[in-house]
Amino acid sequence: MDAGRTTVGVEEEFLLADPRTGEPVARNVEVARTAKDLGIDLQLELTRCQVESSTGVHTDIAALHRQLRELRRGIASCAEHNGARLLAVAIPPTVPHDFPVTDTPRYQHIADNFGMLAHEQGLCGCHIHVGIPDYETAVQVSNYLRPWLPLLLALTANSAIYRGAETGYASWRSILWRRWPSAGPPPYFESARDYDAMVAMMLKSGSILDRKMVYWDVRPSITFPTVEVRVSDIPATVEETALLAALVRAAVVVARKSLAAGHIAPAVPAEVLRTAYWKAARSGLAGDGVDPRDCRVAPNSTLLRRLIDHAAPALEEAGDRPFVDQACAAVLARGNGAHRQLAAFRARDDVGDVIRELAHATLEGCD
Repeated sequence: MDAGRTTVGVEEEFLLADPRTGEPVARNVEVARTAKDLGIDLQLELTRCQVESSTGVHTDIAALHRQLRELRRGIASCAEHNGARLLAVAIPPTVPHDFPVTDTPRYQHIADNFGMLAHEQGLCGCHIHVGIPDYETAVQVSNYLRPWLPLLLALTANSAIYRGAETGYASWRSILWRRWPSAGPPPYFESARDYDAMVAMMLKSGSILDRKMVYWDVRPSITFPTVEVRVSDIPATVEETALLAALVRAAVVVARKSLAAGHIAPAVPAEVLRTAYWKAARSGLAGDGVDPRDCRVAPNSTLLRRLIDHAAPALEEAGDRPFVDQACAAVLARGNGAHRQLAAFRARDDVGDVIRELAHATLEGCD
C-alpha cells in the first residue's frame, strides 16, 4: 500500500459559546441551518451546544489542511450570524448546570437510558478516518494503534479549565468521557469475529443502544470503510488537527505493512494502557508519559519523537515528513491547547481570558 494514496478524512466537534460570557449556548440547529445555505453540512451532536464538521476524503495532507481552515472559518461565520462564538475546546471552560439534549429520537433515547451522562456531556473531540480495505484489517490495525493512543491524547490535550477552575488535568475531557461504558481504549481483539461478539454482548446488556455507541478510541468505522481514531480532544488549532491526521495515517500505513509481512500487533495489557491514559490526561504534552510498549516513563516530547521515527517510512513516502517536523516543533515550542488555556487563566485568574485565547486559537492560520 502507498502512503500517499491512503485516504484520510477528519471530523471536528466544536462548542458554541456566548460571545460575552463564554457559556455554552443551545444554537446548533440554527448554526447548521445557516451553514447549509453556504454549502457546509454540519452534524448535530448530543447536546444543542455542539456542532460537528466533516472534511472530504483526501490523499494529500496539504489539501486536507486547506479544507480544515475553510471549514473553521465558514462555521465561525455561521455561529457569529446566530449570536454564538465557535470554540475549538474539548470541554466548556464555564458551563451551565446541564446541557440541553438535541431533540432527535436517537439522542432523546440515549438521554432516557443514560441519565446525567448525557446531560453533563458537552465534550468535543476530533476523529481521524483512514481508508482500510476490509473489516478484519480494521480490527487488526486497531490493535497496532492501541499503544500510541495515550500519546495522541497528550499531543492534543485541550481541556484544562472547567467550571471556571483548573482541573489539574491537561485533558479533563478524557477523564469525563471514560464514564461511558463503551469509551476509552478498546480491548485487544484476536479477530473481527471476537470484536463482533463483544459488541453483541454490549448491545444485549444495554450498555450500548446501537453500534454507533461503540465509543472506543480506535474502532472500525460504523459508516465508512475506514479505521477511526477517536482518542483526541478537539485540537486548539487547525495545524494541530492536520498534524494529528498525518501521524495517524502514517501509523495506519506502517501497521498495514507489518500485517502484510505476517506480523500481528503485541497485546498491550489493558492495565498498562489505563495507566498510560491517566498519565497522558494528567500531564499533557509538556509532561512525562508512559510508553505502553515497554512500560517506561519518558517525556511526552520524547515519545512523540518515537512515534515520528516509527512512522517515518510512511511519512516520507507520502511527502508529509517536512510538515510533521515543522508542526511538531511549533506545538512543542508554543504549547498545545491545554498549555494555552492554563497560561491565559494563570495570568489574571480570569476565565474570560481563556475564552479569548481559545477563540483566537480556533481561527489561528485560517485567514
